Amino acid sequence: MAHGSTAAKAGIGFGTALAITISWSVNKSILWAIIHGIFSWFYVIYFALFK
Repeated sequence: MAHGSTAAKAGIGFGTALAITISWSVNKSILWAIIHGIFSWFYVIYFALFK
């Protein structure tokens, strides 16, 4: 069995954490933070290009 990082074992990646952080700072909404966390890197790239 391969060994992974603790974040990977916890089920959250850097892209997800970044998307949640950006979403929370912009919207101040838990629901939007969860939705953007699900889309993770797609939201981060969208935010970088269009906001």
